[in-house]
Amino acid sequence: MAKMSKLSAELDELKKCGEILIGISDTLRELFSTAEQEKPTKESKKKESVAEETPKPERKALSLTDVRAVLADKSRNGYTSDVKALLLKYGAEKLSDINSSDYEALLAEAEVLGNA
Repeated sequence: MAKMSKLSAELDELKKCGEILIGISDTLRELFSTAEQEKPTKESKKKESVAEETPKPERKALSLTDVRAVLADKSRNGYTSDVKALLLKYGAEKLSDINSSDYEALLAEAEVLGNA
């Protein structure tokens, strides 16, 4: 009977590893799909030069990439299910579906994962 409980524990660990790999895969897919969309064009470079002339706000708005980096790190550290729960809390299946106005609150909640 001890062999069965050991096998069960190992299967549970294998399942957890698989979920972590899926989370990392999803994060990388979103990261690379976003990187392709964000390639600058000539017009955007002109707009950037105009934007450099205007004063920048004191506080930089969080970007999808900023939030993704933190969530990916938490996922790699074994908090994949917690990260998914946070996404669901904000009404999304994946990070790219979350409203950018919620990034700051989401990031604040994500940063406390594993610190308690």
